Amino acid sequence: MRLAYFDCFSGIAGDMALGALLGAGAPVEALRAVWSSLPLQGWSYYIEKTTVNGIEAINVVIRTEEEQPHRHLSDVLQIIERSDASVQAKGWTGEVFRRLAQAEAQVHGTTIERVHFHEVGAIDAIADILGVCVLLDTLGVEAVECSPLPMSRGFVRAAHGVIPVPPPAVMELLKGVEVVPDDAVQGETVTPTGAALMVTLARRFGGYPRMRVEQVGYGAGKKRFEARPNLLRVVVGEAVPELPTQDTVLIEVNLDDMNPEYYTHVQQKLFEAGALDVYYTPIAMKRGRPATQLSVLCEPGGEVALLETLFRETTTFGARFSRWQRLCLERRWETVQTRYGEVRVKVGIWNGREVTASPEYADCAARAEEHGVPLKEVYAEAVRCHAAGVARGSPDGNSA
Repeated sequence: MRLAYFDCFSGIAGDMALGALLGAGAPVEALRAVWSSLPLQGWSYYIEKTTVNGIEAINVVIRTEEEQPHRHLSDVLQIIERSDASVQAKGWTGEVFRRLAQAEAQVHGTTIERVHFHEVGAIDAIADILGVCVLLDTLGVEAVECSPLPMSRGFVRAAHGVIPVPPPAVMELLKGVEVVPDDAVQGETVTPTGAALMVTLARRFGGYPRMRVEQVGYGAGKKRFEARPNLLRVVVGEAVPELPTQDTVLIEVNLDDMNPEYYTHVQQKLFEAGALDVYYTPIAMKRGRPATQLSVLCEPGGEVALLETLFRETTTFGARFSRWQRLCLERRWETVQTRYGEVRVKVGIWNGREVTASPEYADCAARAEEHGVPLKEVYAEAVRCHAAGVARGSPDGNSA
């Protein structure tokens, strides 16, 4: 899968995204052809190479030479449809402008149909957004990812007057999106067009994806910051399939003065509080004192309930945290008919094929008790029956 990753270390705007994609090898001729087909008058542009902090980048400037009308969403969509852009580029562009319309309508207390696009309905916004979608399409990009967006502070002048940074429309667009603080910059770092592009097109916000890097480009912003180069970097390449991992949090405490009889009770309480796993490890603490390390695995956000349980139920005075990723096999249950009775078997699946199977302990123990035979005999019989395909069906009624 062809992937484009936008590294927004100083922010993002539509013109910066255009420059970055051109710097990564997107053909400028494709951009010029689509722009020339737009049914718009009174505008011009130029594309040039520039250097920012010693890094070569592409600067894209769009100029409006006469006053433009305030456009509704329907007006913008008609302009896009009349262009010579591909069906894919038109579709992406329409989605971006619909997201913008939703955000603007929410901010101004009106409907999507009635909202007036001011800055975002101007020629530069139309050219920027359509241009980015065209260049992504010409590069064969199938998926977009983005770094967390930097949230600066300050004020900016817009059509309605002076508004805070980030602008209200940007904040509306970024609901549910990962952002990071940027107190080193005063002024706008994420524009409405930049936010709308990434929120609409990016499938993920986070660190660099697993990919084979093939092309890199830099787009230059118009301002100059002391704290960092005002550049947007895009990395294009082939995505490496991600492992199906889950984010987890590991909580650890050391216990050297707790009655061992409490451990089973504590473990049960931790599972009730949302723990994914609880386990103990013998350790030696200072001065050679024997102790037990209690480890608790949970989903992010579950730490508070588990800490409350640990502090209430154990003798610990503190806890350690670390973030881990775990990978779980796909699982299904089968029920096999053994000579001792039914036993459930948990089957592990990897890449569509069975790689392991484990009889359920509680079932094996119950059958062993009923027939007065060793547990290991029931366990071995369940393994044999599963391998032979002696299945009654899974507990949900499906055949095994």
